[in-house]
Amino acid sequence: MAPRISLTQYLVEKQREKGLIPAELRLLLEVVARTCKRIGYAVSRGAIDGVLGDAGSSNVQGEAQKKLDVIANEALLEANEWGGNLAAMASEEMYELYPIPHRYPKGEFLLLYDPLDGSSNIDVNVSVGTIFSVLRLPEGVKEPREEHFMQPGTRQVAAGYALYGPSTLLVLTVGDGVACFTLGKEIGSWWLTAERMHVPEQTREFAINASNARHWHPPVRRYVDELLAGREGPRGVDFNMRWVASMVADVHRILCRGGIFMYPRDNREPDKPGKLRLLYEASPMSFLIEQAGGAATNGHQRIMEIVPTTLHERVAVFLGSKAEVERVTSYHREHG
Repeated sequence: MAPRISLTQYLVEKQREKGLIPAELRLLLEVVARTCKRIGYAVSRGAIDGVLGDAGSSNVQGEAQKKLDVIANEALLEANEWGGNLAAMASEEMYELYPIPHRYPKGEFLLLYDPLDGSSNIDVNVSVGTIFSVLRLPEGVKEPREEHFMQPGTRQVAAGYALYGPSTLLVLTVGDGVACFTLGKEIGSWWLTAERMHVPEQTREFAINASNARHWHPPVRRYVDELLAGREGPRGVDFNMRWVASMVADVHRILCRGGIFMYPRDNREPDKPGKLRLLYEASPMSFLIEQAGGAATNGHQRIMEIVPTTLHERVAVFLGSKAEVERVTSYHREHG
């Protein structure tokens, strides 16, 4: 058997041999990975520790927070504020950015995260996860403000997610492909279990919340109707629909098996460009999918090129196997 490669060894090789990441970014990613272990442990304890159910509060989007949403958010804040690698953090669960307290040294990076994606599934023991993204603080900036987070996804220096499922996984990119690490719980180490992950080009699966079909715009209805028509339809192939309602779980399946994940804009809230958050969900997932050979758009343009205007900006998302994403995007363009 080939020797196992740990997360630390993997990151050191990216730093030392390829010069892809500085030491400060390596240390930051290791802290995030350790915190994901802590969050995964809290999720696994669930009802034993009385951390299931609502927290009695809401986030900036007005959504009810789960107790584990709050626990995961606090864990990431506490673990990352004192290490000297960050200038500020922003979270889906917080109204404003979180600057590093003055009593701690500051670094050159910005951390953005969704502390517990899919938290509506927690109480029924369905897979959830943590999504994160790392940006550089613009050069010369001493005190980070919201405007300094307004960077397109192309400027991400790292992104990833942890998936708390039957195995606890960490999927990561530093701009040199996508790697997957599995947590060895007996000794608490992350081990490389898949390198150079690639989204399969041929697919017969798609992920969308079909209960919203009556609200979809015509390009989405056209595309999904073609898939549902199966071998008798214009595609000539039977497709299967899969929907976990946890972006991390749905995207991980597509990363491994191919397919397309869709969370489109619809007619329920015409003034909103989508449901998912650009900075905390869409942008980091798009970085990962593109690094694995897939594609990601909002139906009209590449998500990685969208310049955000607010911390909690929303966006429509179509990501996965490149040919499928290009097809549904072309339908949007034809429709105007």
